[in-house]
Amino acid sequence: MRRARQANGPRRLRDAAAEQGVADRRVLDALAGIPRELFVPESEAADVYQDRPVSLPHNQTTSQPSLIAAMVEALELDSDDVALEIGAGYGFQTALLAALCRYVWAIEWWSDLAHTARANLAAHGVSNAEVAAGDGHAGWPEHAPFHGIIISAATPQVPPGLAQQLAEGGRLVAPVGSRSSALVTVYDQQQGRLRVRHELVPARFVEMAGGDGGERRTRR
Repeated sequence: MRRARQANGPRRLRDAAAEQGVADRRVLDALAGIPRELFVPESEAADVYQDRPVSLPHNQTTSQPSLIAAMVEALELDSDDVALEIGAGYGFQTALLAALCRYVWAIEWWSDLAHTARANLAAHGVSNAEVAAGDGHAGWPEHAPFHGIIISAATPQVPPGLAQQLAEGGRLVAPVGSRSSALVTVYDQQQGRLRVRHELVPARFVEMAGGDGGERRTRR
C-alpha cells in the first residue's frame, strides 16, 4: 500500500540526485526504480521521499539518497562487477548497488538490521545480494577481490583489511574522519597500493562499529 501511495517518490529522489550533480544515467535510473519506503522503519515512511537522512534503530541512519547516489556513482561499477558494502542498514544502498553490478556482498554490524535488510531486499525482488551481520573492518575475503567497496560509516582511515580486498584498478569510497566531520573520499588501487583519487564532499556519518578483533559474520 505504501508503494502505491508514493508511486512518484523514487522519481523525485532521482531528480534531487541529479540536481546535486549525479550525472550517471545508470545510477539515476536505478535510483528511480527503488521504492525507498520499503527500506525504512514504518515510523519514517511519511516523509521518505524527502532528500534527507532517515533514522534507523541503534542510533543509526541511512544517508540522504542524493549522497548515496553520489558515492555509488564514484565507484563506476559495471554490470559484471562485484561490490562490497560496509554498513547495509535496511538495505536501500544495497538495492541500488545490486541494480548496477553482478553481485553485492554486504556486511552490517547490527544483526537485527541485517535481518531486516535481507527481508527488504527479498520484498523488492533483489536476488544478487547477500547481507551478513559482523565486523566490516575484516571485509569478506572469501569473495575478494572486489571491483568496488563502499563504506557507509565514518572511519579515521580505510581499514587495511578492506584495502587489501580491492581489485587492481578498483574503487573504494569512504567517509574519512569523525562522526561530526568526515570527508567522503574516493580511492583506487594501483600496483597494489591504495591511493586517493579525489575528495567528494564533507558529510556527517555514524562511526564505523567494530574493529576490535571480534568475529566477522557471527550472526545471520
